[in-house]
Amino acid sequence: SKHSEWHFDEDALHAHFMFDNFKEAFAFMTKVAFEAEVAGHHPEWSNVYNKLHISLSTHDAGDKVTEKDTNLAKTISALYKS
Repeated sequence: SKHSEWHFDEDALHAHFMFDNFKEAFAFMTKVAFEAEVAGHHPEWSNVYNKLHISLSTHDAGDKVTEKDTNLAKTISALYKS
């Protein structure tokens, strides 16, 4: 399993995550979904088999990166490492 560092591009934070298989990727997405609900902030993401791309920005702030995004990014990274 590997995870890229978050990088800033086009007013959003982006990271790529890789898993052993689709089931592992989906299980991770489920964990992130629960945390996103708690935070009241949701990622834009795409998943193909064992790869997941996540992009974070705040729609209410004109699609800019805010503290909501940096906090969720930290939460997602912590979940991935756990």
